[in-house]
Amino acid sequence: MPACRHPTLPLPDFATARVVIVGDIMLDRYWHGATSRISPEAPVPIVRVDDSEDRVGGAGNVAMNIAALGGRTALLACVGADEAGRRLRELLRGHGCEAVLEEVEGHATITKLRVVSQHQQLIRLDFEQQPAALPATLLSARLDRLLADAGVLVLSDYAKGALADPQPLIRAARDRGIPVLVDPKRPDFAAYRGATLLTPNLQEFTHAVGECPDQAAIEQRGRGLLAALELEALLITRGEDGMTLLRRDAPALHLPTHAREVFDVTGAGDTVVALLAAALAAGEDLEQAAYLANTGAGIVVGKLGTATVARAELERELSVRDPSPRGVVGEAALLVRVGSARAQGESIVMTNGCFDILHPGHVDYLEQAAALGDRLVVAVNDDASVARLKGDGRPINPLAHRMAVLAGLRSVDWVVAFAEDTPERLICAVRPDLLVKGGDYRPDQIAGAGCVRQAGGEVRVVPLLEQHSTTGIIRKLRGA
Repeated sequence: MPACRHPTLPLPDFATARVVIVGDIMLDRYWHGATSRISPEAPVPIVRVDDSEDRVGGAGNVAMNIAALGGRTALLACVGADEAGRRLRELLRGHGCEAVLEEVEGHATITKLRVVSQHQQLIRLDFEQQPAALPATLLSARLDRLLADAGVLVLSDYAKGALADPQPLIRAARDRGIPVLVDPKRPDFAAYRGATLLTPNLQEFTHAVGECPDQAAIEQRGRGLLAALELEALLITRGEDGMTLLRRDAPALHLPTHAREVFDVTGAGDTVVALLAAALAAGEDLEQAAYLANTGAGIVVGKLGTATVARAELERELSVRDPSPRGVVGEAALLVRVGSARAQGESIVMTNGCFDILHPGHVDYLEQAAALGDRLVVAVNDDASVARLKGDGRPINPLAHRMAVLAGLRSVDWVVAFAEDTPERLICAVRPDLLVKGGDYRPDQIAGAGCVRQAGGEVRVVPLLEQHSTTGIIRKLRGA
């Protein structure tokens, strides 16, 4: 295990990532201008347009985000034989994105025009036809070549017709062992059966599974969806509540939001799936990829309109952030902090005890434990469990005082209480990389050892300083 504490998460080499994106593409147009008066013709502001810009939206924005990170992309989508379609080709080519844009007879390129004044969107005008199912052969016939060296396939479904039947695309990728990530928009997720991962926002998720009044309901319904649709994972984006990653046979990972200021959520979902795909294609595991996606989402919502996140912005954000502040925490908060730390590549060490009267033996033991990994969790018996274990008159110091003293030690990251006689349930929830106990225990005698080993972790016993014990201190005090 690494010897240093709290390292910065290194970014993967996105240049090794090759991602194929299939889905609905659109042209996002912005007209900017000043407004200082109301029209005499109607109660609406008058905007004097003095600037305009075009951006790539929908599936194209996913490709642009991956390109901004330095990854390689191939975008497969349908456009009309019109000026907007030609403009999309020009923009994608200018940013190094391979674009296979099929022109469909009678199909106009979707265009969204936004009028913006003083960084505020006043109105959006959508130019699009009623969604119609486009022939699947138009997309699947081109897909074989594009998947030849792909690391990930992204299906960016805006319910505009390009992905009316995603099953042939999912099967084509999975038959090659290529993960399939889906950003869904339709209310019925059954069309995505067999995909690797879906990235719905909370509203999309509840439309598909029903209302979820609390976190427990989200997890329960999400796991039901994993089983029913044969998915490997769900990443649910929850606005100010961050993200929840659900995987088969793994505890939920909750990532808190890190947006400093939410300015515009346009295209935030595109950034999330783009960062997930780029990180996975570059060799990162899903937890690391989810952490990077969460970081990128916090950056992009601070920008106006459809936007991308560059590698330098990610590096800057990661260098200044401590996603897991130290101190006394509850169990739910602890699991969030452990998840964030683990997603950054940090190893988790855990120990437990009563710690009734802290002495040099405790301090030395905790410093030894901390040196074995990146983050140290100390689980503390609550007052009732100490009384059951130690007898009448114990603890000497109440739980709040014991936890506060432990939290003040430089070796300790998080202090959490438990009410049971042993911390086995809590240890199994945390799944530390290393479980440590001081004294003359055998590893197989330590509560929670089985869970830790089953999860791939290690159990270790470290020596205690001689002639230091809480019981000895209490006897001296009583003798005096």
